[in-house]
Amino acid sequence: MALIFIFMPSFHMLGQDSNFGNWLVYIGNKKLNKGWNIHNEVQYRNYNAIDDLEQLLLRTGLGYSFNNNKSDILLGYGYILSENYIDENDKVTVNEHRIFQQFISKQEIGPVKLNHRYRFEQRFVESDFRLRFRYFLGLNLPLQYKDSGKNPLYISAYNEIFLNTKSSVFDRNRLYGGLGYKVSDAVKIEIGYMNQFFETSGRDQLNIITFVNF
Repeated sequence: MALIFIFMPSFHMLGQDSNFGNWLVYIGNKKLNKGWNIHNEVQYRNYNAIDDLEQLLLRTGLGYSFNNNKSDILLGYGYILSENYIDENDKVTVNEHRIFQQFISKQEIGPVKLNHRYRFEQRFVESDFRLRFRYFLGLNLPLQYKDSGKNPLYISAYNEIFLNTKSSVFDRNRLYGGLGYKVSDAVKIEIGYMNQFFETSGRDQLNIITFVNF
């Protein structure tokens, strides 16, 4: 089972002039057998440090791995509660139910590990129905090469673009780059920078991420 805990201090938040917020994230994958697995995920995002809710995201799904675990397909469901600022003091609550399908493909080119994720979402946002496509490309590059095979330091980077099927087509883009350290076979820690670019604005985040496998 894999767990990911992410603490994301955030700057230049939407609706706020200068705030310090965070994302608290749990991601788990439980293997049922050689092929089938259950995905579960909780994300709790705040505009400030602890108590100004931006978004609560709950996701689950049933996945199947094949091609020696280099490929995975998943059918999932998500519930998203968002509280969006309409001015400096007032917020509006938005409920969303989401069905999604995704395909993940993993590649290795020498020491470089690549991760492709294609996700198609059917979004029921209050009384509105929307469709969105997301493409994620992740990269992992070890920085040390030893005969023992231990490469604790690595570079991690990814880019994810979100595209709507209706105007405006461009939804957002997330670009991340960071430095990671492999504490053991079970634990990794990363620190990095993420820029989330919207059609008319942007957001910068400092990410501190812990990956735990057991």
